[in-house]
Amino acid sequence: MKIVILDRATLGFDIDVDIFKTLGEVTSYDVTFANQTKQRVKEADIVITNKVVVAKEEMQDSNIRLICISATGTNNVDLDYAKQNNIEVKNVAGYSSSSVVQLSFSMIFHFIEKLNYYKKYVDDGKWQKSAIFTHIAKPFYELDGKRVGIVGLGDIGSNLAKKAKAFDCDIVYYSTSGKNSNSEYKRVELDELLSTSDIISIHCPLNENTKDLLNYSNMKNIKKGAILLNLSRGGIINEKDLAKIIDSQEIYCGIDVVSKEPIEESNPLLNVQNKEQLILTPHIAWASIEARTRLISKVAKNIEEFLKEHKN
Repeated sequence: MKIVILDRATLGFDIDVDIFKTLGEVTSYDVTFANQTKQRVKEADIVITNKVVVAKEEMQDSNIRLICISATGTNNVDLDYAKQNNIEVKNVAGYSSSSVVQLSFSMIFHFIEKLNYYKKYVDDGKWQKSAIFTHIAKPFYELDGKRVGIVGLGDIGSNLAKKAKAFDCDIVYYSTSGKNSNSEYKRVELDELLSTSDIISIHCPLNENTKDLLNYSNMKNIKKGAILLNLSRGGIINEKDLAKIIDSQEIYCGIDVVSKEPIEESNPLLNVQNKEQLILTPHIAWASIEARTRLISKVAKNIEEFLKEHKN
């Protein structure tokens, strides 16, 4: 079997991918641009892609039998065309929950403890000049008892809820599909979640129901001082509206994903004035060493299962 990896660099070079060499003849590309994809996959039996688009055009007149997406989202592959042409598509789920939740809490603690302010106070040499042993000019709060509103209570959202509950937080959630009826936590409508939560964390897929789910009309009702996190998919929050909210209200935002990645210079979030109210990270929530190791193992398992099913 000929295996082609289209975007090896997205997996990190600190992670070993030699397991794929035990499954076939591997050709690996660090980066693949759109105009290179068709030629690179043409002779492949198995294609491994993280974010490189494999559409109808790339699959036509090719030998592709299996596309392994080294991620959970599948919107970079034309699933309908693949199905019509007996090309199997396998993704990976459940590998990054702990990693995503860990970054969520990192952002929560950064804001709730006002760590940026207190680090700067010491770095600027002000503590050694103080007349008293402490400095508490910027009030900070305990997480205990705060309401955490989770948008999307799937695997990652449930993981966040479990860990927030350990801090004695009050957990509520909004089901973007309308189908989740988890009895352990209170389900509320989006407007109530936004207006009553101290911390709002988004963990739902991007689809026609969630595009621009958070926009100016509902974000303006977020509580003063609340923390808003999006570690799910860019496009769920309208970025132009969010930039406007950040510069007009006291809300704190941790954003790991944007609608176009890598982020464009024209993205309004890069130009907010109240920069202390915003943490932007470059889509790293999924990518702890442990999560990426699990990811490679699960992709390899998908290939192994495919080979067993088609060994004849």
